[in-house]
Amino acid sequence: MSRARIDQLAGKYMNHDMISLHTDLPEFPEGRISLLYAVLGQQPEASKDKELLALVTSLVQMALDTHEMVDNAPPSGIGGMLGMRAQQLKVLAGDYFSSRFYHLLSQAGQIDAVRRLSEAVCQINRLKMIFYGKAKQMKMNAEEYLHYGAELRSGLFLSFTGFMSGLYERLWPEILNGFSRCEVLLHEIGKVESSTSLDGSWGVWHILQEGSEEDRRMLSERREDAGAIQVLLRKYDVSEKLGGMLRQATGQLQTSLQRLQSDKLLRELQPIIEPFVQAGKHRATVLKELG
Repeated sequence: MSRARIDQLAGKYMNHDMISLHTDLPEFPEGRISLLYAVLGQQPEASKDKELLALVTSLVQMALDTHEMVDNAPPSGIGGMLGMRAQQLKVLAGDYFSSRFYHLLSQAGQIDAVRRLSEAVCQINRLKMIFYGKAKQMKMNAEEYLHYGAELRSGLFLSFTGFMSGLYERLWPEILNGFSRCEVLLHEIGKVESSTSLDGSWGVWHILQEGSEEDRRMLSERREDAGAIQVLLRKYDVSEKLGGMLRQATGQLQTSLQRLQSDKLLRELQPIIEPFVQAGKHRATVLKELG
């Protein structure tokens, strides 16, 4: 079985008719799943179960991310009933993915994996409460935003540290955190370039932290005005700063991977790291041209 086969098997659950017809799903965590699959393949004890472990982890992550998309505000207007149905289906879809995770692992007798992933889910939910509490009270800075983002993405995968040994066990948390940070930074660059979901983004926290009093007030008063926010993002070179941080984070990630001293693993992981490399280069090129 290959990682492509994992995508295929996961798709069997994601592409359920009722779910695909009536609601949207979050992006599949392909990068982190590929990373986990490749590294587990280097572990003598876990290698034989890498396909199953990668599959169930993708299901749990999709369950968490699908529940995260649920809007607690009641839908209104003409499409209110359809909107309510979509929200209900998101809840049910997340529950469905979770149930498949338990079923698959219990069938395989992987009780330890059930325990580790379940504990990781509890920890992630606790972390979300802290994150949202700080955000609501405006007690968070831009770097904390990135830190929490990386921790929330890496939480499930960190639970596999105990499946590793030697150098891999020591480096896995560092590699996973670095990869997750790159993912967050790339996602934030996408937000700026697409002008969507800017509220609560790194750029907004950066301006609230570093901006002038006038700009901070403008940002607070016009949070729904995407045009006004874009003006501020350009003024504070948010896209360029994100690009610089992504290049730095990608370099650190590559250094961590090289410490594993496995050319085979590096070749296997290169395709999932390449988007980070290319995005960092692109921002550097744009900045040079503008300069």
